[in-house]
Amino acid sequence: MEPLQRSSDEGIMITVFAGGGIGYGATSDLSPAGIKRAATSAADWAKTSAARTVIDFSKIAMPRTSGRYASRTKTPWLGAPLTERVNRLRDLCAKLKTSNEVVDWSTGVWAARTESLLLTDSGSEIEQTIDMIMPGTTVRVANAADTQTRSLGGYGNARQGGAEALDDLGFWSGGERVTQEALQLLAAPNCPAGVMDVLLAPDQMILQIHESIGHPLELDRILGDERNYAGRSFVSLDMLGTYQYGSPLLNITFDPTIGNQIASYAFDDEGTPATREFVIRNGILERALGGTLSQQRAGKPGVANSRAVNWNRPAIDRMANLNLEPGTSTMEEMVSQIERGVLLKTNNSWSIDDSRNKFQFGCEWGQLIENGKLTSVVKNPCYRGISATFWRNLKAVGNSATNQLMGTPNCGKGEPNQAIPVGHASPPCVFSAVDVFGGEA
Repeated sequence: MEPLQRSSDEGIMITVFAGGGIGYGATSDLSPAGIKRAATSAADWAKTSAARTVIDFSKIAMPRTSGRYASRTKTPWLGAPLTERVNRLRDLCAKLKTSNEVVDWSTGVWAARTESLLLTDSGSEIEQTIDMIMPGTTVRVANAADTQTRSLGGYGNARQGGAEALDDLGFWSGGERVTQEALQLLAAPNCPAGVMDVLLAPDQMILQIHESIGHPLELDRILGDERNYAGRSFVSLDMLGTYQYGSPLLNITFDPTIGNQIASYAFDDEGTPATREFVIRNGILERALGGTLSQQRAGKPGVANSRAVNWNRPAIDRMANLNLEPGTSTMEEMVSQIERGVLLKTNNSWSIDDSRNKFQFGCEWGQLIENGKLTSVVKNPCYRGISATFWRNLKAVGNSATNQLMGTPNCGKGEPNQAIPVGHASPPCVFSAVDVFGGEA
């Protein structure tokens, strides 16, 4: 067993608007003197920045709201005795070693609780308690010529809640399948290259949504704030309301109100009440992902997504739960309509340009589709495309029975960096005319 890790911290962030500027002061010293020093520092920064800001912050009307939110946690993961939790993980891990070709195998659970209190001079008082949990199972197999890895859900197996979420995510029952599929990959040929249809499983769709819709639609990125660090966006303000982002089958919603998705909340960190909003409807881009400050700068509508990862970071525009709405197709119907293509599961590599436009993604698992039927397993499958055209080739969307609720706790953005939870739900989807290639291409 690897060493157990547990940590906790607390602190306060003070934001000051003064003279048209904005300033921040953070501290873990919660004594009156420590809080006063943070407030003084924030005020000094606000006054210093006043002559250099892109807008007059004193003219922005910040939200005035109060309320509470708590995750729907039934069985806290940390509530069970440590020995019981460790032994259960040991038992699951031991079942993964079913062959001499299994050379590395692991299980684990990450869990966190965040308690926040937002107070403003306008009278807002918002308390939120969020429980998150993410299990992990990974099996690596090898022979003299190759190494392959298979995992349970890849980077996307995370929810709000407690131990009950582990059952919902298939953690306790999925280990045997992960090992079997890893061994299948080891014996499989490389994915063939060519332009063909791809059927992306939900655990790959979440990465596709995240990188080629979520990040390019963050309003502060469109305004240029991220250029120095994580790049800009191919989206511009004049596209909002008119741009054909995808086919008419593409419907994307921003929805922090889903109770057990990992990035759910009742208010963002500026105090704006969270609501479900269409970002893309019937393929048309309707709005960007920007909180109150960015909306005022851009003069465009946004969403309640101004979020900070912790007390020592200012809130910035972040994805929360960004979901692709289900369509009408069953899995069988989607497979049957493909004459030549490949089913791709579970992301294991990604690369996308500074404008979040050209991309190349790799997956753990591939399975050929020939004449409407799933056939041979293939390894090292990859595909590439351009965001501005890829989504217009969306030609089938799975129904609600195929939809999966997923997420990740560590989406990175900002200077200094903030790794924050984001959620994505999606059914499997079919895309036409995709450039596919394998590990030998």
